[in-house]
Amino acid sequence: MSYSLYQSVLDCLMLTDPGEKAVATHELYAHWQAGRVELDVETAVARIEVPGRPAQPELVSPRAVPKRGFDSAIGRVRMAHAIAHIEFNAINLALDAVYRFRGMPEAYYRDWLQVASEEALHFSLLSDYLQSQGSCYGAFPAHNGLWEMALKTDHDAMTRMALVPRVLEARGLDVTQSMITRLKQAGDAALVTIMEVIYADEIGHVRIGSRWFKYLCERKKLDSDATFSHLLTRYHQATLTAPMDEVARSLAGFTRSELDFLAGRS
Repeated sequence: MSYSLYQSVLDCLMLTDPGEKAVATHELYAHWQAGRVELDVETAVARIEVPGRPAQPELVSPRAVPKRGFDSAIGRVRMAHAIAHIEFNAINLALDAVYRFRGMPEAYYRDWLQVASEEALHFSLLSDYLQSQGSCYGAFPAHNGLWEMALKTDHDAMTRMALVPRVLEARGLDVTQSMITRLKQAGDAALVTIMEVIYADEIGHVRIGSRWFKYLCERKKLDSDATFSHLLTRYHQATLTAPMDEVARSLAGFTRSELDFLAGRS
């Protein structure tokens, strides 16, 4: 049995139950690895204003998201919930990157299906942690910043690669090591283990974003360093909070010129 790529990805993307979406995403990647997924004939691409998501969590402004912390169990639960929400959105973002941008090499679709599957694993690990603490995904309000950036960049694959993996997800690399240190101090070994898995995988995800950003720059005969700084200035006006994890960002494909530019915005 064979599966059509774009329709299968769209089906996963529009699933509203988080557990079902995670399972379906893993299965789709397994089908791809087994050679059971075929690229579709080119079809129209729909703009997805709202991807499949559950009724909860309630979406609020970033300032209205509950405060998180390391020194109390409830603070860590809120933190895990916020990260779970990021990972759930990251599943949708990776699936959308497959569905939306046509005419790319097969390796591009393989890469982003892998990312989607790994984001689904991260979400499941955090969901299990929340349940172990007597909570669940959807228990606290969350914000919709990641998908809002997806909508801003859904017109162009190069812009998406620059601004989602290389800005929003890369920012996660900057803060995760310090989070792990503080979680160790708090004695939360379970959450430490999860965050270490996420940190290692996310370096690879940002590196995939870097790979395809630079591929698309080359295809358009653009200088990638100059294009990245232009897109960041145009679409992402906020300054970046120091410090950066330069080691992780270098492993994830950032050049010295890009790191210096980012440092100048911090």
